[in-house]
Formats: sequence, structure tokens, C-alpha cells
Amino acid sequence: MHFLARLEEIEKRYEELTAALGDPQVLGDPSAYQKTAKAHAELQEIVDRYREWKDVQKALVGTRSLLDDSSTDAEMHALAQEELADLQQRQEAVEGQLKILLLPKDPNDEKNIVLEIRAGTGGDEATLFAQEIFRMYGRYAEQQNWKVDILSSSLSGIGGLKEVIAVIEGKNVFSRLKYESGVHRVQRVPATEQQGRIHTSAITVAVLPEADDVDVQIDPKDIRIDTFCSSGPGGQSVNTTYSAVRITHLPTGMIVSCQDEKSQIKNRAKAMRVLRSRLYDQMLAEQQKQISDERRTMVGTGDRSEKIRTYNFPQNRVTDHRIGLTLHQLDRIMDGKLDEIIDALITHYQTEKLKQASVAA
Repeated sequence: MHFLARLEEIEKRYEELTAALGDPQVLGDPSAYQKTAKAHAELQEIVDRYREWKDVQKALVGTRSLLDDSSTDAEMHALAQEELADLQQRQEAVEGQLKILLLPKDPNDEKNIVLEIRAGTGGDEATLFAQEIFRMYGRYAEQQNWKVDILSSSLSGIGGLKEVIAVIEGKNVFSRLKYESGVHRVQRVPATEQQGRIHTSAITVAVLPEADDVDVQIDPKDIRIDTFCSSGPGGQSVNTTYSAVRITHLPTGMIVSCQDEKSQIKNRAKAMRVLRSRLYDQMLAEQQKQISDERRTMVGTGDRSEKIRTYNFPQNRVTDHRIGLTLHQLDRIMDGKLDEIIDALITHYQTEKLKQASVAA
């Protein structure tokens, strides 16, 4: 492997961190210990795979030595041939894992996310689908032991979701859900359809890494905060106090509203979380224009033609158009069983990064 020197450096650093975790001085400083433990954990998987690779190398040397030994009997020679084939296969697999582990990490992978779902083309049917997709991600979050907190939502007259914004907190949330951004299209016969015709509707999903205070500093002079009475569908008042909050970020014109809580303080805090994450996403896009172009292409306007995934209910089929994956298990997927799609997307984009890395090398 051409990256052996780098792996040796990583293993050396890992051993230094292991020793540091037992240092009384580090143990006595909670901040230093937390920083050391985090760095140690980040290297753990790479070191484990590298040590596995070294074990395979030793086994290969021993097996080849056995094959080259003229005194080896026929039966032992045949067993050694089988062992060699298995070891070579294992070597190839571990090397592939190491290549992926050594790829530059997305600094946002461990962050929580702000999930935004909006009904697009399709009227009431689109709002019902938006509600079902939000439920799908909620079920998936339950399976991952993640926490979902709704920041803002807007219901349609028939109980669907015109829009919902939520924070999902947990381990590696962004790394698992970042490829969900885009237009999701549904094909089915709506409950209101009398003639049994299949309709097509669309919603947009945006997955933003949640920004920390250190990621985005917002000057109080740059925001205007307005308060108003919360209201439900059709103008129905749900709270007669001025608890709803609208925050306008003056430099960008970005507006965030939140009215789900009865407390103005809580609504303001939730709106600030969304604003900070949107500004962070904008900042990332400005730093890396290609990311901006990719996200704009994925999310689009909500038109039926701009799609990353299609959910066909009559055929119990889901197709992800970016990687050409089709699964005939829509019922399971809508119940939050998303791992097969998510794993396939992660593998695809890791493979693309490996290709780019090999070209650059």
C-alpha cells in the first residue's frame, strides 16, 4: 500500500493518545481529557483496520513459506492454497476499508441536523406526502436512538404538512442523512381521486448541519425580531398572546418564523437555531461553490421533473435516480427502514471520492 507511512504515523499518534489517557495530569483536567479521548476515538477504527492488515500480512508470509517448502505434503499444500486465497481476499477487503477511512472527513459528519420539508407541486396531496416523509424520518430516528425536536410546522386544511422544520440530534446524524436533500416525488392514487387515476406530487427535503455558536457568530445588530399571535390552519387562533417570533437577518434578508411553543423565549431560541444553521449552510456554500451548485441542483424548486427519488405506491417501489437503485419494499421504507438506501448512497459517494483521490494522486 502506498499509504503505509501515513498509517504508521497514525498508529504512533494513537499510542501516544492511549498513554495520555492514563496520564494523571490529563485525568485531572476534564477539558484536556475530553479533547484527548475524542482524538483517540477518531483514530480507533483506522488503527484497528491497520493492525488487522498487518496480521493478514504475517499470515500471508507464513502461508507462502509453507507453499514454497518442498517438504510440505500434498494435503497440507492444498489447504495452504485455500488459506492463501482467503487471505488475499481478506487483504483486498481491508485495504479497501483503509482507503475509505483515510479519505478526508466531512467536518460536519458528526453534527446534528436541521431538517426542512416543504410541500411542492401537487396541492393537498403534496402536503400529505410531506407529512408521511417526515414520519418516515421520525421512525428512522427512533431506530437510531436519535432525538427529534420540531421547531416549526404549518398544517394544510386536510391535516398534511405545508412545511415542517425540525432538529434531529444524535450520533453521526448528518453523515447518515446528508444525501437526503432534494426533491422527493410520489406517484399514487389520492384518497380524493374518484376515477382511480395515478397522480404525481413532489416535496423538497433540505438537510442542514446544525451550526454551533462557534461556527456562526450573529451580531444582535444584524437581526430584527418581531412578535405576533400564533395562528393555526385557516387563521384559527391557537394562542392569544404574542408568543410567535419572526427573526429577520438584515444583511441577507433571511427570515425564520417559529410559533409552535407558547413561550416567546422558546420560540426565539428555536428560530435562532434555524437561522444559525441556514447561515452556516450559506457560508459553506460560499467557501465551496461546487457544494452550492450540488445542493441547488438537488433541492431545486419542488417541480415534479427535479427529482432525486420516486416513491411509487401502486408498485410498492422506491427508486433513487442518482445511483439507479430500485427497491420493491416501499412499505418498509415508509416505516423508516432506510439503511439499505442510505448505505448504498454512502458507498456510491465514497467510491466517487476514491476515484477523485486516485486521479489527484
